[in-house]
Amino acid sequence: MHLISAEDIERHSDYPALIEALRSAFQKQYNIPKRHHHQYPNPKEGVESTLLLMPAWDDGENLGVKVVNVSPNNSKYNLPTIQGSYLLFDLQTGTPKAIFDAKMLTNKRTAAASALASGYLSRKDARCLLMIGNGALAPELIKAHVAVRPITKVYLWGRNFEKSQLIAQQFSKIEVVPVKDYIVHVEEADIISCATLSPTPLIFGKHIKAGQHYDLVGAYKPDMREADDAFISSVSIHVDNYDGATTETGDLVVPLKEGTITRDQVLSELFELCQLEKVGRKVDKEITCFKSVGHALEDLVGAKLVYDAYEKTS
Repeated sequence: MHLISAEDIERHSDYPALIEALRSAFQKQYNIPKRHHHQYPNPKEGVESTLLLMPAWDDGENLGVKVVNVSPNNSKYNLPTIQGSYLLFDLQTGTPKAIFDAKMLTNKRTAAASALASGYLSRKDARCLLMIGNGALAPELIKAHVAVRPITKVYLWGRNFEKSQLIAQQFSKIEVVPVKDYIVHVEEADIISCATLSPTPLIFGKHIKAGQHYDLVGAYKPDMREADDAFISSVSIHVDNYDGATTETGDLVVPLKEGTITRDQVLSELFELCQLEKVGRKVDKEITCFKSVGHALEDLVGAKLVYDAYEKTS
């Protein structure tokens, strides 16, 4: 059984290839049980942590499950918020094939899913990206969005400005500008990606501009919000999967429960977009929003892609 590290995943995952692998997978039928989502008390931190179990399998070759802990206060210990492992098995015999670093695998597949959605939802001439959040996902989301749109400038905001500066230094082929106030750059951006653990909105309806695309990656619990009601009620909403997005994220759960929006206003999921059953962006002036909560299919596809490349070089 292989132990596939974060460095191995980085070395063997190419965004154009991963995005196309996801597109192909969303056009097919996989077996994806609803993920287990458990909140458990963390008395020493005074805040709940989250255990996620995400199984998936195809029709004859691979079976995988991700086991992840989300600990919101880990940054103060210089530890990742998301930690865990992904286990890939031979479906026929049940033999373990590999254990992956789940954090890196999650970051890669999440960013690739956002970029896949952007290909259907953002304008083809999008050149400016505003990245809200400077956690481990931020550089991956930048790389992934750049892979599908001709982005030449990125504004990067996070609560720790020095951290944004360090991330910006990773990029040389595009201009990544750390900023201390993201609001002043919203109007300039063609794509706004938000990946935070904020319990309260950072995206507001009063700031939106015609033609923009919003990529909301955080707010993975019903009591978390990245966007306010004025925003949610003003945009075309698309999700990675209906079941998860309408029951797990506060960005949709709260507006649906309070009647701010109706279920019919959630227009499509990635399966429908990739199978061309639904249309993404209809006109240039439309304001689109992709809300992702994560899907076990994405983990299985990413793990298989990395595993196959790893096998060829090991």
